[in-house]
Amino acid sequence: MSVHAQHHELPPGRERATLVTLGAVQFTHILDFMIMMPLGAQLMQAFHITPAQFSHLVASYGIAAAVSGFAGGFLLDKFDRKRALLVLYAGFGLATIACGLAPNYQMLLLARLAAGAFGGLASSLVTAMVGDFIPPVRRGRAMAFVTAAFPVASVLGVPAGLMLAGHFGWHAAFFMLAGCAALNLVIASLALPHLRTAVHGHEPWRQMKEIMTHGVHLRAFAVGTMLGMAGGILVPFLAPSFIANLGLNEQFQLPLAYAVGGTATAISTPIVGWLSDHMDRLRLLIYMSIGAVAVTLVIMQLGITPVAVACMMMALFMVTMSGRYAPAMTMITNAVDARYRGGFMSIISALQLAANAVASLLAGWFVTRGPSGRLLGLPMVGYVATGFFALTILFAIQLRNAAPHVATHHKKDVVPPPPPPDVA
Repeated sequence: MSVHAQHHELPPGRERATLVTLGAVQFTHILDFMIMMPLGAQLMQAFHITPAQFSHLVASYGIAAAVSGFAGGFLLDKFDRKRALLVLYAGFGLATIACGLAPNYQMLLLARLAAGAFGGLASSLVTAMVGDFIPPVRRGRAMAFVTAAFPVASVLGVPAGLMLAGHFGWHAAFFMLAGCAALNLVIASLALPHLRTAVHGHEPWRQMKEIMTHGVHLRAFAVGTMLGMAGGILVPFLAPSFIANLGLNEQFQLPLAYAVGGTATAISTPIVGWLSDHMDRLRLLIYMSIGAVAVTLVIMQLGITPVAVACMMMALFMVTMSGRYAPAMTMITNAVDARYRGGFMSIISALQLAANAVASLLAGWFVTRGPSGRLLGLPMVGYVATGFFALTILFAIQLRNAAPHVATHHKKDVVPPPPPPDVA
């Protein structure tokens, strides 16, 4: 696998505008997944559903995204990225409106399936486009910028969603998200470059066979899957546990915890991205995973906690959890050649979202509500998550051993300065 996978050079200003636009698209996709977490308590009360049924709502997004993502592996490289992204993102916005209009649990479940089908494919195209126009030497910082959608969604989206839900009902959060998607769609149609990425003579079955049978690809798939499992088993009941177990209220204290955590992550994400381009990415992934294990095991054991301590734990959780993504996703993106990138990233997205869905269901099996309202079974969730953290590192080691260039920053990747005039 070539270190220098093909990419399309853009002028610096256009490159920044494209990254900002892709980050905004990714923001709404991440927010669409995350918006379910803080609304968990309201949705369980509004539809009279159990924690296990709520986990089905969370999992439905990932299941639909996994199915559509696998289908996208056959077809996405047949189309230019911008055109495909705009069509899929429009479908995502319409499905989000349907979520806000859902009159019952069953209709909300169907709307979540539709949102997952469109949103998952759109997200895979965002990651593929980063690989299309960012050279490997700067890809870690670019990937960190796009994955900064996670903390931005925490700082702005989740507290806003909670406040809207508190004043106007849970429907308002989805309408807010649909409005953001409509605005982003207009901006994306104007700002994104027309990259001629369609593969001529595209043969879907042959390409899928080549993607799915390459040894380096299989190792990258394993890393992406475990990355999704580790987060998917923890995030669904994070907000409900901060309410039921740590004693935070929904109106002010939980949004404050998310805001503090998101602010800390917004600060740490570019630092992690810079580190990902200046040190061994596998080593950085290990450091972040060790921190995530320690924080997770503490949070899963907490009882009634002062608000300041709860905010600090939320910040540490978000920093360490999101800090794993820049080195891991840069390793994964570097593992594929340009001609396979669209289909490959679609499959990676499908695997990660499917892993999130399976992990959410797994969390639902462990977590129950006690007579006092406290959520039980969270320590076991923390232990299982630790196993997924360890497997992520194990598969990342195997990927690095099979393709050393994915993890290491080489000075030779840096484009040398032009020669002086007399030499030229």
